[in-house]
Amino acid sequence: MSDKNNDDVTTYVSRRSVLRRSTGVAAIGAASLLASPISASPAGAAPLDGASASGGDALPGSVAGIRIPDSALARETVRFARGVSSVTLFNHVMRTYLYSALLFDRRGVRYDCELAFVAAVLHDLGLLEAYQVPAERFEVGGADAAERFLKKQRMSDERVAVVWDAIALHTNMGIASRKRPEIAMVSVGSAADFAGQDLQQIPSDALEEILDAFPREGFKQDALDNILSICRTNPMSVAMHPFAEVGRRHIPEFPVPTVEDMLLAAPFEE
Repeated sequence: MSDKNNDDVTTYVSRRSVLRRSTGVAAIGAASLLASPISASPAGAAPLDGASASGGDALPGSVAGIRIPDSALARETVRFARGVSSVTLFNHVMRTYLYSALLFDRRGVRYDCELAFVAAVLHDLGLLEAYQVPAERFEVGGADAAERFLKKQRMSDERVAVVWDAIALHTNMGIASRKRPEIAMVSVGSAADFAGQDLQQIPSDALEEILDAFPREGFKQDALDNILSICRTNPMSVAMHPFAEVGRRHIPEFPVPTVEDMLLAAPFEE
């Protein structure tokens, strides 16, 4: 594996504030890999201190030559994510980290291993109903939930801000891939698992080992079910989001306007 750095972390407060209310179009798998170097809890949310998490089986020390972080924070993050996620979703976030680490290591990119791992493991919290916020993109609800959890783990504000950006941007590879590696990794790894983006760059034996360690367990149907659930229960959160395409295909009279609808409805004469 390549050396990992722990250089000073740049804060992203202003960009993070913009993203909280952004309705920009996400672009899952829309760009090639280019790795260059906070809110109230939603009602009914599950505890964020990991107390409800089941212990589960211990993680392997490494998979396909990629070391799985074993710091106290990494272990607590895994414990929490396992406790609130289905096996299918948990395996997805683990594959996200492993795919991204393999791709970045093959390119000789330096990154903070623990920071990238924590961001990957927490990146899909927003798919869970407990962490969804009315009219907010699932990425933002998940980023906020991760932030609350990590602050309780006493992670520094600077590092929490990197995780927040990684989660909030993970479905927009065109932006995420231009940010620091730990942010880009979540987008790249999740796109590899969701749509096969850059999967051809992973050796077949490594791919097989990852899938043996963290099987897909019906991931495609599970992901589709999660998307449709959000479209039905929180439709305005997918305005100008790729999930809206799924809603329009499967849900009769889907109420979310298209980009064209929004443009033509603007209160101007021309």
